[in-house]
Amino acid sequence: MTVNLHTLNNGFRIVTEHMPGLKSASIGIWIMAGGRHERVEQNGIAHFLEHMAFKGTRRRTALQIAEEIEDVGGYINAYTSREMTAYYARVLEDDVPLAMDVIADIVLNPIFDAAEIEVERGVILQEIGQVHDTPDDVIFDWLQEVAYPGQPIGRTILGEADRVSRFSRADLSDFVAEHYGPEKMILSAAGGVDHDAIVAEAERLFGHLKRGPADHYEPARFAGGERLEVKPLEQVHFALAFETPGYRDDSVYTAQIYSTALGGGMSSRLFQEIRERRGLCYTIYAQTGAFADTGLTTIYAGTSAGQIGDLTGITMDELKRAAGDMTEAEVARARAQMKAGLLMGLESPSARAERLARLLSIWDRVPALDEVVAKIDAVTTGDVRDFAAGIAAQGGAALTMYGPVTHAPRLAQLQERLAA
Repeated sequence: MTVNLHTLNNGFRIVTEHMPGLKSASIGIWIMAGGRHERVEQNGIAHFLEHMAFKGTRRRTALQIAEEIEDVGGYINAYTSREMTAYYARVLEDDVPLAMDVIADIVLNPIFDAAEIEVERGVILQEIGQVHDTPDDVIFDWLQEVAYPGQPIGRTILGEADRVSRFSRADLSDFVAEHYGPEKMILSAAGGVDHDAIVAEAERLFGHLKRGPADHYEPARFAGGERLEVKPLEQVHFALAFETPGYRDDSVYTAQIYSTALGGGMSSRLFQEIRERRGLCYTIYAQTGAFADTGLTTIYAGTSAGQIGDLTGITMDELKRAAGDMTEAEVARARAQMKAGLLMGLESPSARAERLARLLSIWDRVPALDEVVAKIDAVTTGDVRDFAAGIAAQGGAALTMYGPVTHAPRLAQLQERLAA
């Protein structure tokens, strides 16, 4: 399988990967405009805009957008993250030109009909309400806000209900004008695709666009702190985060191996000690996520009010212990889990298309799989122990808890146990 790259004169980038034997393809536009590109008064507008793209264009009604893709057996969707917005479709190989035309239409020609704005505003307000009714969703929004207070990267992607209630057609159009320039777009396709044909079609659809304003975003500044919200739930939902490297730092691989060994599966330390041996919870895990200039290693668990003290205390003990006795076998297992997850995921054209776009946005090239695997394999047990020691010695952390937390330990107590 070969990755092919091409850049139009206006900066619009195209990346494709042909996957022999596949009769379908995933294709989409990834735009470097997400939650962290919003000003405070715009919080939630990137996500609102993603919703409105499907509500009609100058050429198609909302129903026609759905019908044209589904008439050929495909599907179309979108998502908004803190650093990008994606519009993508999965279709059979013969229908790639149709998918490109529909995606280009919804990205470039939305009409932002006033009635449809009000309908979708109601949908998004319901989505916000649903998140607030889902403790293990909302707790991560709060954790991000506590980690990066008063910053775009710390705000919720959905936005707050009062701001979403005020967005106008002009607000949507202004965000598009500011952030949807061709140099901030990547067309990515994988599966049964023909690179030259896609480049020719992209030139027709996007080649006329003029470059937009220079890109910028506020650098992340991890602060940490705590937020405990009392609510009469069955469980206390607990999330703890430490700042770790951004995705341009090769030590992100060490962070990912560390969190996998700590809480990435049934054989991990937290799962074995806290769930299997002591029965203190049903769900507990650790994970590492990264952005351009920062990252978070996060631990999540849910447990009863009477057991939250034991669970958090043992978690601190396991964080401290990892610095001294993380074994070669644990690190080897975590490396294998990471590589298997990467390679198994790439059997899907949708996962490949997303990976191509993400890597191109980070590096302006697509590193070979062998290069990534080599970086995973290069992480040693000593690296992981040193990283664990750095986590244990960190002065700052972010903590959120939700539920019957009146008698739950506070962040200062957890940090004191970690430092002891």
